[in-house]
Parts: sequence; structure tokens; C-alpha cells
Amino acid sequence: MDYIAVIDIGMTNKKVAVYDGNLVQLDTRYRNFAPKMIDGLETHDLEAMEDWFVDQLRDFAKKYAIKAIAISTHGATFVCVGKDGKPSLPCIYYTHEPGDDFHRQFYERFGSPVDLQARTGTPYFKAMINPGKGIFFAQNKYPQGFKNTVHLLMYPQYWGYRFTGKTGAESTYMGCHSYLWDPFGSCLSTVAEGLGVASLMPAKLNHSWDILGTITEDFARKTGLSRDVMVTMGIHDSNSSLLPHFAKKGETGFLLNSTGTWCVSMNPVKEYRFSPDELGKVVFFNISAFGKPVKTSIFQGGQEFETWSKVLMDIHKREDLPPYNKELYLRVLREKKAFLTPELTAGTGQFPQSKPRVVEDGRTYHFADFSTNLPACFKKYETGFALLRISLVMQSLTAFERIGLLPGVEVFTEGGFRKNEAYNILLSSALKNNSVFLTDIAEASAFGAAMIAKMALTGQGLSELSKDFEIEYQEVTKSDIPEIFSYRAAWLELV
Repeated sequence: MDYIAVIDIGMTNKKVAVYDGNLVQLDTRYRNFAPKMIDGLETHDLEAMEDWFVDQLRDFAKKYAIKAIAISTHGATFVCVGKDGKPSLPCIYYTHEPGDDFHRQFYERFGSPVDLQARTGTPYFKAMINPGKGIFFAQNKYPQGFKNTVHLLMYPQYWGYRFTGKTGAESTYMGCHSYLWDPFGSCLSTVAEGLGVASLMPAKLNHSWDILGTITEDFARKTGLSRDVMVTMGIHDSNSSLLPHFAKKGETGFLLNSTGTWCVSMNPVKEYRFSPDELGKVVFFNISAFGKPVKTSIFQGGQEFETWSKVLMDIHKREDLPPYNKELYLRVLREKKAFLTPELTAGTGQFPQSKPRVVEDGRTYHFADFSTNLPACFKKYETGFALLRISLVMQSLTAFERIGLLPGVEVFTEGGFRKNEAYNILLSSALKNNSVFLTDIAEASAFGAAMIAKMALTGQGLSELSKDFEIEYQEVTKSDIPEIFSYRAAWLELV
């Protein structure tokens, strides 16, 4: 049997997994890597990561006849490569915030945020969550390193380059809130041209399942893999998680609610189009593995849940997560006395002007002041968690609306929030005209990457792979909770 190795690089967890020809995961290894500090900047420790990938592949090669490698990575990351095939400057974390002057200079040079959103499908973000901004920062911070750059590669393709010596590009990553691609003209954007990097980047966008190349002799020697092991073009992780549903449900007609540190809501649609009120909001277009538009909205729901949970746990000296208590939640919604608002990381979600705080009986308690100024509702452990979970539902509803959720469209929730009973019941109950389902896909981005590797190995189309696996779509029962709508109206006034 032919086996597939998947390298799935999240911002936190890195993993190497092995799948058999029937897309069953047989083995997996995980590791976190601390940032490598360079010039006071958090950067990706690419060398340590590569050594670890090699070690895991060498171990797996002793047990499995691996025939293909597929790579899935988090977004907003690129690597500049010099003539020696190694990074010519540090690979900086996209979470770095260069400051307001930097953002102002970027938009003065390349166009206003709203104009660029309209032309590239990419919204305004703080930090460097747009690779275009990351390149602009790197050019100014490391001018000599940039001068020595011969290839500018998106993150999955950098790893493919390290394994094969070949360069390439594909749609899901170039079109992932990068500012570098014009989806309306299907060409590099005016930002890419203005940065002067068009000549450093592969001009052609390939499919994710296209073959970048076979591994180099050096990589084969280090890993013990055969020289004929093929490496696919690579894929953006959120887009990868869509593929199992594309195989089962078709390319449109559902909304995927992928939950984790980032909650990513994705609505595969038929055309690139913003309504006027969407411009200026954190709404954007990804490009699917099939080159089609995926209207997308995000917020850091997992981060908000973890951070506020720790506050409550520290206050109450507890570590448990309280279960859903319908009577408690109904009372909180009905009374409309207490509210928890985003955003802990400003400018990363659907309410960029909102400050993280609790508002109770008209009085505001800012997140930064909680050590000395605690609202009464947070003195009750279960009530504090209720406010937090309700806030996440409020943010999800807005995220769905902004990407055009229509009545009758099914919503699939996967990731960490699948286990959050209160969130799922409230979300389903608020979406009166949409069925909400929990999926049983574990590690969806890695699974999607395994699918594209099988497509490369066999020449099969995505729909042909649907017979290889099952997805359990567990429908969330709706409750009659009319109070949620008036509460939401009050919550929206605050944010």
C-alpha cells in the first residue's frame, strides 16, 4: 500500500502524520516550537522545525512506504530565500505589531484600506496578518537581506522548496488575505507590483494537488525516503479543512464554522462581491483549492475563551468548565444586565472599535483593570462563563451575517467549540432558519492535505475520494430561546 505523509504547520502545534491509501490516519507526532528572538522580534525557528520534520519522516520511513508528502500551513507567512537556498532574512511572526505609523505609511503608498479591500479581497488588519505588509516591513528592516533574495515563497511552498528544490505557488495561499493577488483580474496585485517583488514570485498559480516535484537526493538521504517521493504544491490550512465537505456536499451550499484560536467562518460562493457596508469590516475572500471564491470572516474566539477562562479560574481557584445550565442562561439573556465584549487583540475580529470589558448595570469594567475592579457577575463562576460563551455566539452570528449566510444553508461547526455545549445550543437556537451540525472530523486541515496528496498519487478527482471516508454530521437540537434576540440587540449597541 502507498502511504502519505502530511506536514501540518499550525501557529502553535506542528505535526507530522501518516495516512494510508484509504485516508486513515495511522501515526502522528506533535511539537511546539518557541519563537526564535532576532533583533527583538519573534521569528519562526525554521532550522529547528526542519530538523524535526526530517527526524519524524526518517522514523516513519522505516515503517511505511511513503509515496507522497503534502504540506498544510497557517496563513500570513512568507519566506525570502537567497542564492544558497536558505532564508535570506528572518521569518517574522505575523503577530508582530509595527505600530500606527507603519500602517499609515503602507496605505499612503499602496492605497487606502477600503480601496485595497475592494481590489484584492483583503481587509485591514493590525499586526502583519497581511503578507504584503510583512514584505514591506522586511524590506525596511532588512534591506540587505532583501537585496540578496532570489525567491519570495509563501509558507507551504517554502517547505516544498526545501524538500524538492523547486519553486511554485498555488491559489489558496496567494489568495489568503495577502494583498498580493487580484482575484478579479486573476493576476498579481498592484501591491505586489509596487513592492517590486513580482519577479521574485512564481507568476503561475497551480492547484494544491499539482506536483511541485520529487524530493532531492539530499533530503532522501536524510530521511531514508525514496527519491521518487512526490511533494504536492501545498495548501492553506483553513482552505484544506473545506475539502472533506466539498467531497461530500459539493462546492457550495454550506457554511463552515472552523473554531480554534482563530474562528474562521467560510462561505463558498459563486462570485467575488462586497456590498458597500462590508467594506471596512473584517470580511474577505479566500480562494478555494478549485480557484473559486470563499467569503470569509474571522475573530480570535479561541483566544478570547482561553484568556477570559483563565481570569475566571484564577479568581475562583477552579479549573473545571461549568456545564450548560439552561435556566441560568435564560436568566442572563432575559435580564440583559451583564455583557462581555471583544476584542482582546484589537483589530482582529468583527468589532475593531470594541474594547474588552464587562458591562454590568450600565457600569464598565475594563479587562486591564480586573485585578482591582471586579464586576459582581464575575464573582459567580458559572455566570462569568455564561457571559463568555454568549459573547462568542454573538460574535459568530455577526461573522456569519457578514459572509452572506442565507436561510436554508447548513452550518458545520468543527474544531474546539464542538465540545462547547452552551455555545452550540445557543448558536443553533439563534439561527432559526439554518440547521447547525457538529462534524466528527479530527484535524481537518491535515486530513484535507492527505486528500490532495491522494489526488496527486491517483489522478482521482475530489468527488471520487468521497467513498473513502465518512463524516458524521450531528445536528444540534434547537431550543426556543427568544430572549437571545433582544439580548443581542443590546449587546450590539455596546460593541
